[in-house]
Amino acid sequence: MKIAIGADHAGFSLKEQLRRRLAAEGNEVVDFGTGSVESCDYPDFAQSVGRDVAQGRSDRGILVCSTGIGMAMAANKVDGVRAAPAESDDEVKLTREHNDANVLTLGARYVDENRAMELIDIFLKTEFAGGRHARRVAKIAQLEK
Repeated sequence: MKIAIGADHAGFSLKEQLRRRLAAEGNEVVDFGTGSVESCDYPDFAQSVGRDVAQGRSDRGILVCSTGIGMAMAANKVDGVRAAPAESDDEVKLTREHNDANVLTLGARYVDENRAMELIDIFLKTEFAGGRHARRVAKIAQLEK
């Protein structure tokens, strides 16, 4: 799977750990930065990852900031992105099955590398359920127009 990944300074260390592990598992990982812990603005990375996913260049996106919330808010401004912050297995599973989320946002304050990888594994392996959920996802897409 081709995965776009990005983080701000607060998520940099976790992003680096996740990037290495995802690549080691055989995924193609496209890193949109940041490249250090120097203070930077999370919307820049959310936009880059969001556009990459929305344009179909990557299959899914992962964004990391302090809480995961700012990244989700910014990424969801990109047409075609359905970004969701999630901390539980059930949240990740349902956001894929019901909402066809294509970007997962994580909070480096709340998940460590192993927990983040557990959530990412669910995110990457869970398929969209379609059916009645497809109608609802289509309505979300209409809001972008």
